[in-house]
Amino acid sequence: MNIIEIYKKFPTEKDCIKHLETVKWGKKPVCPYCKSSNSTPMPDEQRHHCNNCNTSFSVTVGTIFHHTHLPLQKWFLALTLILNAKKGISSRQLGRDLQVTKDTAWSMQMRVRDAMIEQGELLNGIVEMDETYIGGKPRKGNKRDDDPEGGNKSKRGRGTDKTPVVGMVERGGRVRAKKQDKHRLKFKDLRRIVRENIDFERSKLITDEYRGYSPMKHIIDHETINHQVSYAIGHIHTNTIEGFWAIFKRGIVGQYHKVSIRYLNKYLDEFYFRYNHRQNPDVFNLMISRAVA
Repeated sequence: MNIIEIYKKFPTEKDCIKHLETVKWGKKPVCPYCKSSNSTPMPDEQRHHCNNCNTSFSVTVGTIFHHTHLPLQKWFLALTLILNAKKGISSRQLGRDLQVTKDTAWSMQMRVRDAMIEQGELLNGIVEMDETYIGGKPRKGNKRDDDPEGGNKSKRGRGTDKTPVVGMVERGGRVRAKKQDKHRLKFKDLRRIVRENIDFERSKLITDEYRGYSPMKHIIDHETINHQVSYAIGHIHTNTIEGFWAIFKRGIVGQYHKVSIRYLNKYLDEFYFRYNHRQNPDVFNLMISRAVA
């Protein structure tokens, strides 16, 4: 769904509220405080009065739209813009599109990301696993207190000081990714990540030849690719997860320019929600149902 369709389908605030009520309650409003269905519509038709606990409520209570004081149509437009932006959309751009401040747009984005958190089934089939490193290149001449040589040289790969992110992706399916402590990328840490995200019995794990992955063969069907020799040998490659890293990093460089490590997982939630539902023609209503859950 695009912004033109949003304007046509939800031209007024009343239409937006009616749609949310249908998604959240179906035919009968339910009080979010006492869970009673004994309620009466109030004159403004945007709120309901609970006859059980004598409290008024609206459909936005307990949703990402609660206490935002923004028209729901702007929220629906924000959802559409975020879902359709493959490489993300900055808070400044979203603010310009919705005619709100950048701080309001940033707050909206963070609420939307909260609703994007994926908690589905374990990954299965052929699963690629890899890690990448997020962080800016040191400025020329910068010196850290713990750098006696004063160079602060930018190292690549696993020798870098950047923040590691470990990701796993099914071939043609879902992806999961989370930031990790750079000092916790040994086998026992990677094994924990695999157990939390992959179905051992129905999966084959493919990684590069990093020694932290070597003992995986004892707990799961495991194959490796040596990137110094080739990037693909038949079905053995990590090109799928590398493609996801490319999309994520293009979003950081091209849209956000800088991402706080504190909120890095939330940005990852946004990117892999879009990736996981890239073929869903009704992803907007899926997002609405998550937003009111």
